[in-house]
Amino acid sequence: MAKLLRPVTADFLDRAPTRLVLAAKLHAKPDDVFRELSEDASTWPLWFREVRSAGYTGPPPYGPGAGRAVTLHGGVHFVESIVVWDQPHRFVYRVEETNLPGVHAWMEEWLLAPSAEGGTALRFTIALDVALPLQVGMRLSRPGVARAIRVAAARLDARCGIPAQRRL
Repeated sequence: MAKLLRPVTADFLDRAPTRLVLAAKLHAKPDDVFRELSEDASTWPLWFREVRSAGYTGPPPYGPGAGRAVTLHGGVHFVESIVVWDQPHRFVYRVEETNLPGVHAWMEEWLLAPSAEGGTALRFTIALDVALPLQVGMRLSRPGVARAIRVAAARLDARCGIPAQRRL
């Protein structure tokens, strides 16, 4: 059964009791990476293997306040809302509802900056307020989450290199 989470604002990213902050370098430019992150949520499973399905819950145009529904392999489901849409630098969403027990608040941030090499420096943050058993589980799963984000970033980067007409 899905549970409504506590609504949090973007400052939660810095003050959450549990935070995972991961970094990656991409060859693609921030504009291209942001476009892949934000324009069509249904493409996330093409580059983020843990995502089974994703999609916006309303019509375009998308931006702050837009809703998304995401299901992971294994059946965890999230209903999210976009909190920050600062193209091409920052994409933040908050989980409004999930079927994952023990979660009180959840927010994720994709921070994109031009890298010195001409690509994108990515900083991905997961900010959580969860029950103690899930907090311990999240800390223990950090290496696996880091690996999943590295793989997703590499696949996202490769996808950014595909001409738009061949992406779907």
